[in-house]
Amino acid sequence: MSERKIADFWFDPFCPWAWLTSRWMLEVEKVRPVTIRWHLMSLTFLNEGRDLPAEYQARTSKAIGPVRVVAAAQRKYGDEVVGELYTQLGTRFHPGQRIKDLGDLQEVVAEALVAAGLDPALAGEMDSTEYDEEIRRSHHAGMDQVGMDVGTPVVAVEGVAFFGPVISPAPKGEAAGRLWDGVVLVASTDGFFELKRTRTRDPIFD
Repeated sequence: MSERKIADFWFDPFCPWAWLTSRWMLEVEKVRPVTIRWHLMSLTFLNEGRDLPAEYQARTSKAIGPVRVVAAAQRKYGDEVVGELYTQLGTRFHPGQRIKDLGDLQEVVAEALVAAGLDPALAGEMDSTEYDEEIRRSHHAGMDQVGMDVGTPVVAVEGVAFFGPVISPAPKGEAAGRLWDGVVLVASTDGFFELKRTRTRDPIFD
């Protein structure tokens, strides 16, 4: 059995594409000697000062709330709760489509905390700036490896970091493992920077 590798994964719970990549990574854990280590980044911080459509800016300005809640839970309970809380948040946000009405966001976050076995009162931290310095440190630990012209997710393994892959739907089983093998091979090639094509489908949450 090969020695297990650590795959560091940076995410913002609001991003549906990061969610799909994270579900792929959980499949990779099952079929390859890989262990995921979860980290926060922030679409709100990433988009600061950018000239973006007003509707998109309004949504990403709300995205910091759940990130702050994850940071609060991480401080209170430790790193080990981050992955499960992300799963509970993302399940509600993306397959459950519970972020269409941002007015219910705190209620949805509280539900996710309960499902993860954590204190639902942490949902009240969505508007707190107390965790922003920690979030920025985590954000830059990931984004500085790939540059600020990409988004979430960022994955790093054995000194190689990359954005994506952007996939829909997330492959399962050995198909997930083969994609991992290919992505790591390409990303670890000296001088490789980008491989991209236009998206022709929306996120598929199956």
